[in-house]
Amino acid sequence: MSKLTFAVGIAAGYVLGARAGRGRYEQIKQLAGRAWNHPAVAEQRQKTTAQIKERGPEVAAAAGQAAVKGMGQAAKSAATAGFQAAVGRRPGPVVNGELQEPAAPSQAADRTTPTTSEPVDATR
Repeated sequence: MSKLTFAVGIAAGYVLGARAGRGRYEQIKQLAGRAWNHPAVAEQRQKTTAQIKERGPEVAAAAGQAAVKGMGQAAKSAATAGFQAAVGRRPGPVVNGELQEPAAPSQAADRTTPTTSEPVDATR
């Protein structure tokens, strides 16, 4: 029943929209343009833009802190899952392979130094 009602609504909207035609569209577009350029709306746009420029760094810092907090929660969940797997409460995923040591800071800065390490094959 709801699909039929939805289809009837779409059909009615199409018919009414087609009857309104291009002239009504242009009229609505003109009214929207006048509203956008109204002095009160223009003043509010300027105030909002200034507030965004002023508070932008503060909002970005808050978003960064929220992201760090989320990463902390993810790390905590991973550590908890690892502990539970280690003590045998729940089986955890097993990944075979070895970890590579990170490159020394001097080698990381000097990109001309050839590296001889090979990628780890985790399927062994």
